[in-house]
Amino acid sequence: MPSADRGAAGLRYDELHRLGRTGVLRSGLGTLALGLAMVLVVPVVLSGGYLALGEPWGEARVDPLTPPGLALVCLSLAAAVPVTIVVTRLAHEVPGRWLVSVAGRVRWAWLLTCAGLALVALVAAVALSLALPETGGTPIEGAGDVATGQVVAFAVLVVTLIPLQAAGGGVRVPRLPDAVARRRAARGRAAPAVAVAVPALLFAVAHGSQDLPVFFDRFAFGVVAGVLALVTGGLEAAVAMHVLNNWGFFGLVLAFGDIRDALVTPEGTWWSIPVTLTQSLAYLGLVLLVARRRGALDGDGADRFGTAAAARVRFLVGSRSRWDGDRTAVMQWSMV
Repeated sequence: MPSADRGAAGLRYDELHRLGRTGVLRSGLGTLALGLAMVLVVPVVLSGGYLALGEPWGEARVDPLTPPGLALVCLSLAAAVPVTIVVTRLAHEVPGRWLVSVAGRVRWAWLLTCAGLALVALVAAVALSLALPETGGTPIEGAGDVATGQVVAFAVLVVTLIPLQAAGGGVRVPRLPDAVARRRAARGRAAPAVAVAVPALLFAVAHGSQDLPVFFDRFAFGVVAGVLALVTGGLEAAVAMHVLNNWGFFGLVLAFGDIRDALVTPEGTWWSIPVTLTQSLAYLGLVLLVARRRGALDGDGADRFGTAAAARVRFLVGSRSRWDGDRTAVMQWSMV
């Protein structure tokens, strides 16, 4: 068995579990364990723990949303990080650091760069939404009658917990569908497309009942996140986009809407499609452009992820760079 401490040379991001023990059964059991933990164990522990404390900060509700309710939602999703680390260690005997990227660590300089690019794309999307008809834009109606203390509490929770929630939405263990898809798909050709499309579909479906335009928005979000992980070899670009997107959403709701309705599924409108495409494509283009200019991408494999067998990726760490070898960083990503 190869040691995970020897590095990830020659492995794609979704194959890093092969540094340890592999097999469809292990992936399947890991998937089952992760699902049970996130659906049953984590909510019961967090909700039960808060109830046991006597709900010191008020009732935890999501409709209408309360500060304790928002905290529990974010912490439930953030719990995917430690849970996935444990499941990956037990199922594949792989250290948790390989969940982040093929470099085995967070590439902080690249993460911060992507955060800036995500902000640019977000501003462009908001500007377009304000220019579209009211049914498709973001109406500015003024804040609801939420007490100032609650607004401050919501703001603090959004700033501090949204990054954790976004990280929890990114990490995951290799799942059974990936193992099955790799056996049935053409090697190096269909597998990357499947590995992007399937998690994006699961991400959209996981948001529950929704109109088609809203579903398209979330599916597009998942596709962009998957493609970016594929061509950059890690979760940094996807997490940065997720954090900025959620910060922007909650920030606008706090400033101009009613935060208590923030988690209610919105009514869809086809006017949202141009906004979705603007944000998604702008961010995708900016990340690829900056990555190429900084020397993070080399060769033409990354530009043809749907048909190429491999992509050469250079990973940047601070001001230093090093080759991490030829690999395609296909993201096995979904939002819990």
